[in-house]
Formats: sequence, C-alpha cells, structure tokens
Amino acid sequence: MKAILCLNAGSSSVKFSLYEHDAKPRLVISGAVSGLTAEKQFLDYKSFSANGDIIETIKRKEVVCKNHDDAFALFLQHLHSKKGENRIIHSLDEITVACHRIVHGGTISEPLIITPDVYHELDILSDLAPLHNERALDIVHSCIDRLKSTRNVAFFDSSFHTTLAPHIYTYPIDLEVQRSRSMRKYGFHGLSYAYITKAAAGFLNVKKDDLNIIALHLGSGASACVIMNGKSVNTSMGLTPLEGLPGATRSGSIDPSLIFHYQSDSSRMSTALSKELRLTVAEDILNKQAGWQSLTGTTDFGLITKRAFEEHDVNAKLAFDIFVDRVSMYVGSYFVAAKGKLDALVFAGGIGEKGSALRKAVIDQVECLGFNIDEQLNEEASKATDSVFEISEPGSKLKSLVVKTDEQLQMALEASSFL
Repeated sequence: MKAILCLNAGSSSVKFSLYEHDAKPRLVISGAVSGLTAEKQFLDYKSFSANGDIIETIKRKEVVCKNHDDAFALFLQHLHSKKGENRIIHSLDEITVACHRIVHGGTISEPLIITPDVYHELDILSDLAPLHNERALDIVHSCIDRLKSTRNVAFFDSSFHTTLAPHIYTYPIDLEVQRSRSMRKYGFHGLSYAYITKAAAGFLNVKKDDLNIIALHLGSGASACVIMNGKSVNTSMGLTPLEGLPGATRSGSIDPSLIFHYQSDSSRMSTALSKELRLTVAEDILNKQAGWQSLTGTTDFGLITKRAFEEHDVNAKLAFDIFVDRVSMYVGSYFVAAKGKLDALVFAGGIGEKGSALRKAVIDQVECLGFNIDEQLNEEASKATDSVFEISEPGSKLKSLVVKTDEQLQMALEASSFL
C-alpha cells in the first residue's frame, strides 16, 4: 500500500498519523509520544481496520524517550514489529510521503519538498517560532535518517495567511528596518483554518470561494481569523504566535513596555531601575511563564472552568473572563472587517470543541451582532462525533458552528500531489 505519514512535533510531544492513500486518505494509525520535557514519557497508539474498527489500542504506556528523535524511532519500531492482523504495513518503504507541520514558513504560500536549501531556510525561521519549528526540524532530520526512500514535505501554518493585505501585515514601525528583517504579521494555525474552511463550506452547502466566516481556533495556543471568500483577511497572531489571544502559557497581546517593568527591582515602574533584559529572557517569560497558567497554576482550561463555576475560585473566574473578553473583542473587530457579511462563527481547537461554557459566554457577549446559541445543542456539541455541529437556534441567519479540526488530515489531503 502507499502510505502518508503526518507528523506534528510540539515542544514536548510528537503526534503521528498514518493514512492509506486511496481515493481519499484513510486513517490507519494514530499515536503520540508525550512528556518529552518531563520526568516520564508516554506512548498512545491506535490502529484501525479498513472498516474503521480499532485493531489495537495503547493508552499512556510509560516509555523511555530522551528527545524527539527517540520518540520517532520508538514509533517506527512499534510499527515495524507488528505481526498478523496487527501489521498495518509490511515495509517502511511503503511510507511514500512524510508530511511535517511547520509552524513558521515566513511568506511561503505552498507546501515544499524539503531539500537541504529548504531545511536551511526553515532553520533560520526557527527564531520566530522557537517552541515549535526547532522540534519539527528535529523530526525532519529523523525522517531523512530513518526513512531513506520517503519524500519529506513541509506544510506551513503561516501559508494560509499569505493572502493578508499590506495594511494588515505591516507594523507601524520603521519600514526599512522591518522589511530588511522580515518583520511583519504572518499568522498561524493555518492548517486548522484550511480544514475549517473546507468543512464549514461543505456543511453550509456553499462553495469554498464564497464562504465568509469568523473562525476561532481555541486551544492551549489560541487564535482568531476572519475568512472572506475562503481566504484569510486578518488573523490575531502576528510576527510570532505570541501576538493576539492569551493561551495556556502565552500572554497574548500586552503593552510592550510591560515586560521591562515586570523585571524591575523597584515597586515603582521605572525603566531606569529595570534589570538588563535580554530578548530570549523576555520571550521565555511571555511564551512560557504567562497565560492562564500564571493566573491559576494550571494549563487545563477545562479545570479552570470547573473551578470558576463550581468552586467559585476567584482567579479561575478571572482567567475565564479574560479569555472570553479577548475572544469577543476579536469577533467584534472581525465582524466589522467583514462588514457584517458573514455565514457563521466557528469554534474549533480543544477548548473550542469541548468548552460549552466558553462558547456560551462568547456568543452571549456578541449576541448584539446577530449570533445566538441553542443551549441544548451547545451541550450536545461537546460530546458529538460529527465533524461539524451547529449550535445556533434553528433558522438562524448567522450560524454558530463547532468544527472538529484535523490538521493531520488536512496535510494528508494536500499530500496527494507529492505521491
């Protein structure tokens, strides 16, 4: 069989999805190795038959993996060791294409076959997305070493947003400086938004090129995007994924001078009294020591929601309210950008798909724009298996939707041209 391997490397995990290439990709294996920066590492693994039945399941099996290369080697070893009906592929040579999710691709608008020159260019871009690009390139290197006959293709989260207009992607700072250093808004979560666009268009029975939506990818990393005629018009993330909405450990947009006062030795806010602050330190604080973890002590937004409403935890409620406020602000701004000509408001990502309380709070906040929510459907959506689920009241002109986004499948769908 011809197989497509899709890889998604995070700062502390690697996700694997293997698809059989037929008329359309069919998922045969999904798995992940997590905890790569923690004391213990775990393997999750599922394999599926031709009719979708589960053949094998492994849940949180403790393994030993020091890094991303170890995790990839473990996956291949597990894949290759299967016997009988548990054996999905007979040779690793059947993996024709390896698809790599790369967060930052600069202004590259299409997937690229990874050559030494492309690898070098992506290595340079790692400075703009240090939490993800470096780890993704580690896996690229592992694939090149271990899958000799496989073609490696890079899929960029920034590509979806190469349609942004100059007045959207340009920052109001010295033009010569920002152009010489490629400093501009790029935007991310593009693979998710590409999938959302396709799925929402199909559900609403409109052509993708006619679709107008505000899409919210809400997870530990969160962003918003206004999509007009199937193309990105504006998005909340910028030069790096730090701009825009707060996340599990990211601050999102803040007053840029705050970071200098944050490091001050004095109770008075004086730049003269600030400690020497290096860029790497500032980035670490805003990327890894901020977000709702800094407010509540946890990165689990489901737990934050529970604490806020069931335990009346003041800090949890504060974090919840901040997130609702920032998300609602983008919905309002993007409604104006779309001049009100929208088909739907779409929730996606782990929190967007599971967080019924968050969805209701956001829609209640933007109800004045014409959005509404059916409370029963909203509760059902969090448990539904449908790829698209409507949560607005029947007959609503402006739809409210939940889309179970799938970045892995989006790569597999786009990989056919590289087989």
